[in-house]
Amino acid sequence: MLQNLGFFILLLGVLVTVHELGHFLVAKACGVKVLKFSIGFGPKIIGFTKGETEYQVALLPLGGFVKMAGDLPHEELPPEEAARGFLAQPPWKRGLIVLAGPAFNLLFPIFVYFFVFLGPQETLSTRVGMVSPDMAAAAAGVRPGDRILSVEGEPVRTFDDMRDAFVGKFNRPVPITLERDGKQQVVEVTPEKSSEVSPVDTIERGMIGVSPYPQPPVVGVPATSPAATAGLKSFDRVLSVNGVHVQDEAALYREVAKVPEGTPMELSVARLAPVGVGAVTGRLPEVVKVSLPRQPGEGAAALGAEAVDLYVASVASGSVAEGAGIMPGDRIVAINGTPLKSFNKLATVLNGLQAQPFTLTWRGAQGERTEQLAQAPLKTRDDYGQTSAPLVFGVRPWSYSSADLPPVEKVTIDLGPAAAFKEAALIVPKIVGQMVQVLGGLFVGKVSPSTIGGPIMMYQLAAKSAEQGLDSFLNLMAIISINLGVMNLLPIPVLDGFHLLSAAWEGIRRRPIPVRVREVANMVGLALLILLMLLAVTNDVTR
Repeated sequence: MLQNLGFFILLLGVLVTVHELGHFLVAKACGVKVLKFSIGFGPKIIGFTKGETEYQVALLPLGGFVKMAGDLPHEELPPEEAARGFLAQPPWKRGLIVLAGPAFNLLFPIFVYFFVFLGPQETLSTRVGMVSPDMAAAAAGVRPGDRILSVEGEPVRTFDDMRDAFVGKFNRPVPITLERDGKQQVVEVTPEKSSEVSPVDTIERGMIGVSPYPQPPVVGVPATSPAATAGLKSFDRVLSVNGVHVQDEAALYREVAKVPEGTPMELSVARLAPVGVGAVTGRLPEVVKVSLPRQPGEGAAALGAEAVDLYVASVASGSVAEGAGIMPGDRIVAINGTPLKSFNKLATVLNGLQAQPFTLTWRGAQGERTEQLAQAPLKTRDDYGQTSAPLVFGVRPWSYSSADLPPVEKVTIDLGPAAAFKEAALIVPKIVGQMVQVLGGLFVGKVSPSTIGGPIMMYQLAAKSAEQGLDSFLNLMAIISINLGVMNLLPIPVLDGFHLLSAAWEGIRRRPIPVRVREVANMVGLALLILLMLLAVTNDVTR
């Protein structure tokens, strides 16, 4: 706990120092007299005075302040120092001093990410781990295990390089060069358009439906298929083909391709079998041997089976799906008469329909059924204790445990100072855009207030990120710094954004906001800030 507390104090201390240092340095540069520079509130722990400024670290690390001469409307200064008061400065200087704190919080993450990115970095390679069956890559014949070498003649080495190569390339054939079994071939894909919108920028890129994360070879088995006849069952995980270990879908494709059609194959599969202990029933894995002739097709089809993607692994209790009689092991076939190829497509359609009725076709032990259904609210509780009641249908696809997921292939990229700075300068605006979207969602009700966290959540995040390593801790520090910078720019009384607005008002109108208006606004702003803090602490305790 002491170690975690230390990380928490370090996190807050650095961010508060960065923010206040911005105000302090710009105030000094503008000739304003700074009386006190404090990290923390409350009683002083340590401190010293140098020149005209007192520097201190206070007991409560949840903030800090820079006390400047003449920053209160009725404060009187000696004649020789009157020109050095904060309120005596022209509006543009006051605006710079106020803006400096949030600006430092937004610039500091570039410095942090520079050191995160600098030097050798392990990143995802272009080896295809999974192919979405309803997108362009699958239609072009790309399969797990392929390595993408270039996009329209542009060499790519990392998965991010490949994604960036598809910026601006969509709704038209795009040639890609891939490597399979040591041989290169060129295929044409027609990417779908995808827009990444933020207040900072809009990026339009093509999506072809590949992922670098390999999937274990888990199969879905139709009731009357050759696979079912041989004894395979849905959610069996293939361990070996003819004695050769199969660790992922790419290996399954490779091994079944070696066997001529009609030739018997010996499979070892892992199966979760029910085990009863008294009144409790659990499921333990067992290894089963299966023999069957090699079928036409590739991958799971060569076993007489199907991809497991559209097979229902579980049904939420009390959901619409449970009421309709959908069972684990059933396969979703079509929605509104349109055949489905992936669970992601089902989720996309349902998300667009919201509470509107739809026609669903699924296949179970009794054959195919078609019914008209509609999503309904279902109370859920997440890992952080937050409760919600979103519109859901209630079926879940097969999910893989972390222990069963095959390793992801990575490559090492060595970034020099220029490349590291470029990456840092690109990622910070993206995060700023995401923060603005979240804040906008809070104001319009699209984001639940229960997501707001306070000191306890920050303590937990600091502890978890520190456990995951220095890069994770620095990443958290950068994100919270951006959060502080964006929040402080909001035009809310007592925040820097309101003071910046006041300076702009005076610069345009040639007169300050009336003192009484400022006092009332500050009281309202302080009340809002206290309510926000109470909400955050309440959420922390509830979680």
